[in-house]
Amino acid sequence: MATIMFKGSPVHTCGTLPATGSKAIDFNLTGAGLADMSLTSFKGKRIVMNIFPSIDTGVCAMSVRRFNKEVERMANTVVLCISADLPFAASRFCAAEGLTNVVTLSELRPPRHFGENYGLRIIDGPMAGLLSRAVVVLDENGTVIYTEQVPEITQEPMYEPVVELLK
Repeated sequence: MATIMFKGSPVHTCGTLPATGSKAIDFNLTGAGLADMSLTSFKGKRIVMNIFPSIDTGVCAMSVRRFNKEVERMANTVVLCISADLPFAASRFCAAEGLTNVVTLSELRPPRHFGENYGLRIIDGPMAGLLSRAVVVLDENGTVIYTEQVPEITQEPMYEPVVELLK
């Protein structure tokens, strides 16, 4: 269990992020158009998982915009923006913002194991049930090469280490 903050108050996640060097756990999430997506959908690519509570918050929206911009400098890389948002809301946001370099994925359909498997489900406080803000980076073989559990939900992740790692 990780302790993070929400507006200065402690909240907890159901576990911890996967260890660097471990194999990523496969997932089944819902993409735009309600298509099922898994890690195998992105086989052979480096993956940046930009994970957050909801695209309808300012900080989450900023992280999607920033990773959309940064991925242009990262060869053979896909950015997955993962939340509990409906696929329609995430697609609508990206269309309105002109964001075409990220893939939005949702925990729409059960079973909803992504949050538990990656240790990111918030288990208490006002955002209980949603995903905490985190970044998980995988290499082309699905090995975890970087993680960041953002300590305060209202803060953006650290982009620079991800960009430097994937240049």
